[in-house]
Amino acid sequence: MLCATRVNQHESRTNYRIKLEVMIRKKQENYGPYVIDLTGPQGNAFVLLGYAKQFARQLKLEDAEMRKIVTEMQKGDYEHLVETFDKYFGEFVILER
Repeated sequence: MLCATRVNQHESRTNYRIKLEVMIRKKQENYGPYVIDLTGPQGNAFVLLGYAKQFARQLKLEDAEMRKIVTEMQKGDYEHLVETFDKYFGEFVILER
């Protein structure tokens, strides 16, 4: 939250000091499954393909296995892509509509 406050009421109208109050919270650990909102930017087909590659690397899958998953995702329409993504990564990711 940003808020401007006047320091001294007796100073001229153009002489203000700006006090910034920034709300920054401490980083919180997320131990639950990763959540992807399919109705937002994360639901874009290219973003989902990128997530598939990222998750495959994190799971230490072979490059050939990662390419197989991505190729299978690209073989159909958007619904097929989402179903394939869920088939391979549904254990770790929650997809929301």
